[in-house]
Amino acid sequence: MTMYMYPTYHYEDQAYLERQFPGIPGFPGIPGVPGFPGQPGQPNYSQAPTAPPPAFIPQQQASTFAVDPGAISFCLFRNTFIWLNNGASFWYYPIFVGPRSVAGFRWNGRFWTIFGIDTRQIRSFSCF
Repeated sequence: MTMYMYPTYHYEDQAYLERQFPGIPGFPGIPGVPGFPGQPGQPNYSQAPTAPPPAFIPQQQASTFAVDPGAISFCLFRNTFIWLNNGASFWYYPIFVGPRSVAGFRWNGRFWTIFGIDTRQIRSFSCF
């Protein structure tokens, strides 16, 4: 298990996300979903997880320091539990990490859905 903490920020960079992910609602930028075969430097949406995430919710651990947002790249293609600054938390399966955003699949309790988020909205995460 890997644990990372981020400083608290309370804003979103929608313009940045639209530049990074054009064409997907809420994730503007990648042409065509699902099953987009990917291009160099772009996520491959055909790599959605085929099984549900673990049945447990990990305990969030406190940390006295923040790490570079690129640290979540160690969780690529792994089940990852994310806690957001707004108090929300969920299982996530990241498949692409940009300079300030993460793209992947979010578990909604029944199935995986495409989801992207600005890394400044992430308070902490643990990957398994």
